[in-house]
Amino acid sequence: MSDLVIRSALGLFTALDGPAARAQGDIRIRDGRILAIGEIPPLPGDRIIDASGCIVTPGLVNTHHHLFQSVLKGIAAGINVPLEPWLRMVPYAHWHRLDGEALAVAAELGMVELLLQGCTTLADHHYLFDAAQNYDAAQILFETAERLGLRFVLARGGSAISRSFDNDDIVPMPVESVEQMLSATEALAHRYHDPAADGMARVALAPTTPFWSLPAGSLPEVIAATRAMGLRLHSHLSETGTYVDYALASFGQRPIPYVASQGWVGEDVWYAHLVHLDADEVAILAETGTGMAHCPQSNGRLGSGIAPASALAARGGRVSLGVDGAASNEAADLVSEMHVGWMFQRAAHGAGAATCEEVLRWATAGGADVLGLAAIGTLAPGQAADIAIFDLAHPRYAGLHDPLIAPVASGGAAHLRHVLVGGRQVVQDGAIPGLDLPRLMARAAATVQRMAG
Repeated sequence: MSDLVIRSALGLFTALDGPAARAQGDIRIRDGRILAIGEIPPLPGDRIIDASGCIVTPGLVNTHHHLFQSVLKGIAAGINVPLEPWLRMVPYAHWHRLDGEALAVAAELGMVELLLQGCTTLADHHYLFDAAQNYDAAQILFETAERLGLRFVLARGGSAISRSFDNDDIVPMPVESVEQMLSATEALAHRYHDPAADGMARVALAPTTPFWSLPAGSLPEVIAATRAMGLRLHSHLSETGTYVDYALASFGQRPIPYVASQGWVGEDVWYAHLVHLDADEVAILAETGTGMAHCPQSNGRLGSGIAPASALAARGGRVSLGVDGAASNEAADLVSEMHVGWMFQRAAHGAGAATCEEVLRWATAGGADVLGLAAIGTLAPGQAADIAIFDLAHPRYAGLHDPLIAPVASGGAAHLRHVLVGGRQVVQDGAIPGLDLPRLMARAAATVQRMAG
């Protein structure tokens, strides 16, 4: 096949360390990988992507999401409350109304929005697995990602403990034994998991929380079994002060020391949120290589607080970005996540807390590192050609002296001219090839009406 060459960009953000983070020139792509960057002489048969007026970055990596929530946005009962009542009134009050059609619509909505913001890799934390379901949730998610061309990591969630709330109208969330959770995850890994550094499909084990989803004493067993499968581990942790209070009351330790004592830390582990950490906990995360999926917009929307992402990064820790669910964010927009993340860190810790380049690295190389996908997240020869081409020919960006910081510093709706995954154009001229967007919007409206009724 002929090569693909990206030409005439205003600049390239490679997400490499130091001065190499910025580059000029063109990019030659062959067989889905970056062959060369810089001065690229033409070859017969080259297919050209015009990036004039654009900047080029690695494809963005979203390390924590709940796709099913794409059809649960802005529910009135949960719009002005913190996490715990929000859980009760939004996902826990509506999960049983989610059928196969609703999940298919929600998954496509979320993935389409992410693609149109330059996101090429998605880790979805799906925890609604019920033996009574008449649809295969994992199959829906993987097939939707494959059709749209996204790299997809299924963080297979679930709970072995029933969690009660103060409202008897809430249908209890599905529960399974630890053995069933591990067996189901292993079966999914056999069906889908590709351990390659640029695998298009991955599986991780992701109990919803270590405290309220697994029986006391089972964490070492779960992590040992998961590592024996060659899979990574994910969960929510320290999202609110309730996690801290519960851990102190139940285990006599704060959350991070507790999970560390159980072995649930390491370079194959990443946690979503991690808002309520003290300095010792930040140090443990950095020393063990445990990753953070920083979700600033959801944490802000729910009033949970601001995670110490910049403090963890300053200690050499591993930071990535996630958009969390659209039911606590009302969007699936990783570009706005970068913008808000940059501002929140500076608002909380001072103007020097985080640079635009650092936050963009969290959303690219940082996410690839946390997910163990070493062949993505940077622009360099040999890397997979997962690439976002941001069109800056819009008033929002006019006047910028440094175009490369545009997606982070200027925020707002990004304008993606093209997006590539493994050299395949999954967004062309701002649109997703083959997508019937009006039909998807109509299906979404019908799904919302059905779930609300």
